[in-house]
Amino acid sequence: MRLEGSCHCGAVRFSLESAHPYPYQRCYCSICRKTQGGGGYAINLAGDSRSLKVRGAKRVSVYHAKIKPEGARRAYTSSAARHFCSLCGSALWLYDPTWPELIHPFASAIDTPLPVPPEHTHLLLDSKAPWVEVDERPGDKLFDGYPEESIAEWHERLGLCR
Repeated sequence: MRLEGSCHCGAVRFSLESAHPYPYQRCYCSICRKTQGGGGYAINLAGDSRSLKVRGAKRVSVYHAKIKPEGARRAYTSSAARHFCSLCGSALWLYDPTWPELIHPFASAIDTPLPVPPEHTHLLLDSKAPWVEVDERPGDKLFDGYPEESIAEWHERLGLCR
């Protein structure tokens, strides 16, 4: 499926191909909460990094989160590059060189109508803010950390590959 996205002000537009377009994962970590805002979670999709096309690339900035594991003395810099519009601050996509074939666009930046997932995976609940209420529905999966099931495996298990 071809996904097209943009920032709020329109300075950045992008497109990419995705075999896994269902926005089912809801991340409650402090990084997503603070960089995405809103209800305490961000939804990532998976796309083919080779197909990414960007207009307005000069307006794209990158943020590498600082991560300090519980009990650690120092924080380290995440390898994940969170791309956002330098004018309006809209989060656009995440790229991590650990998985060079993937781009993870934020569903909030996608303009293409996305399919509704039959279930959701709520992850990193151990770091959600106390004021956030999890909208758990029948069939949803909840994890304090990361699930073992990948985005591709979730789509395959439910027969939703395109």
